[in-house]
Amino acid sequence: MENFRNESDLLGTLQVPASAYYGVQTQRAIENFKISGQYLSSYPHFIKGLAMVKKAAAKTNYELGLLEQSLYEKIAQSCDELMEGKYHQEFPIDMIQGGAGTSVNMNANEVIANIVLEKLGKNKGDYQFCSPNDHINLSQSTNDAYPTAIKMALLQMNKELVEKLKKTIAAFRQKGIEFNDVIKMGRTQLQDAVPMTMGQEFEAYAATLEEDISKLNNNAHLFVEINMGATAIGTGINAPVGYAKLCAKNLAQFSGYPIVSAPNLVEATPDTGSYVIYSSAMKRLAVKLSKICNDLRLLSSGPRAGFFEINLPPMQPGSSIMPGKVNPVIPEVVNQVCYKVFGNDLTVTFAAEAGQLQLNVMEPVLSHAIMESMNFLGNALDTLREKCIVGITANKEICLNMVKHSIGIVTALNPYIGYKNSTEIAKEALASGNSVYNLVLEKGILSQEKLDEILDPKNMLKPHQF
Repeated sequence: MENFRNESDLLGTLQVPASAYYGVQTQRAIENFKISGQYLSSYPHFIKGLAMVKKAAAKTNYELGLLEQSLYEKIAQSCDELMEGKYHQEFPIDMIQGGAGTSVNMNANEVIANIVLEKLGKNKGDYQFCSPNDHINLSQSTNDAYPTAIKMALLQMNKELVEKLKKTIAAFRQKGIEFNDVIKMGRTQLQDAVPMTMGQEFEAYAATLEEDISKLNNNAHLFVEINMGATAIGTGINAPVGYAKLCAKNLAQFSGYPIVSAPNLVEATPDTGSYVIYSSAMKRLAVKLSKICNDLRLLSSGPRAGFFEINLPPMQPGSSIMPGKVNPVIPEVVNQVCYKVFGNDLTVTFAAEAGQLQLNVMEPVLSHAIMESMNFLGNALDTLREKCIVGITANKEICLNMVKHSIGIVTALNPYIGYKNSTEIAKEALASGNSVYNLVLEKGILSQEKLDEILDPKNMLKPHQF
């Protein structure tokens, strides 16, 4: 049987599991917010961000003479343990909640206070010796501690997302090198266009994704500006003089990021613009990634009645009724992740717009949407690279045969015989089934030597002098 202890708050007394490091306000959040089934404990970077913020706040309070050294040291040690990954199961509250993040802030305050009490040899809940509000939350409000912790989490998560993106780019680039000599038809509007190499195609995938590294990093850099010291609405009530800049300095030291205090704390407290622009960068990446997955599905379609230019690694049987069928399940799942990112970006937009006056109370759903997108995208990038990209092979003969029989190569004749003649050749080739090559020779338009030179696929892969 679980033993309980009684804790009280504004609303009265509530039973909390005796073994729990969290307290009464966390317990209320557990009971009030059964919403998403995704808990704070599912986002370790967020817990680490909370610990960084609380440690920086404690050091600042100590340096300003508001906290005794012995208690500061115990708080710092407790925060370090959270940053090392300990006690994360003590954060059982739903990520989506009312209260503008108060439950998250108090969850952290209560857990840290009870870890400190244990170090002091006291019982959990003996808050006269270390209080969640009077000591751990000293000189703070949810309205500055919570968004700052979110930003610390997002800075960490962005670093990991970018590393996963770099590995995916490298995998596409390696395929570009591997397929450098595979001649194929390029297509526009799903119609034959002009020849290219499959290496050019895969290098283009690498290049388009590479652009998003700087976009993610540049937008994430906006998270280094924080509003610690703003307390409730940005006026700094209950925070000592000099607290804001000193806390930012301490947080920079503990986090390793160039954290700075916002120049206008009243403006910074309700502002969620950095979340909006970062989410838009993820949406941009997701749009590109989904387009690439669409391409991979098209290029691998078949095997007998599709393009069948590439082979994707077979990951599972494709049908419960059609024997032998293998589906492009990895690109499909990445497509679906991208759709989720699109939706989360819209959630961020609405949540950011819903801010009223001096606070945006919708930060819980906003932060959850961004963190979920980052986790989903990171997992999708790893899955696409490991289970799809590295195992792609090219059907070289099929690609070359399509080029030889394509009407699209007539485009190369434009500079030599004119658009009108080229159009007539293309039209007749389509109607008769004859090849462009044979028709040009039959009509005596060009010599075979000149025609061979012009229509050599390798001569159509880059600009040249006429």
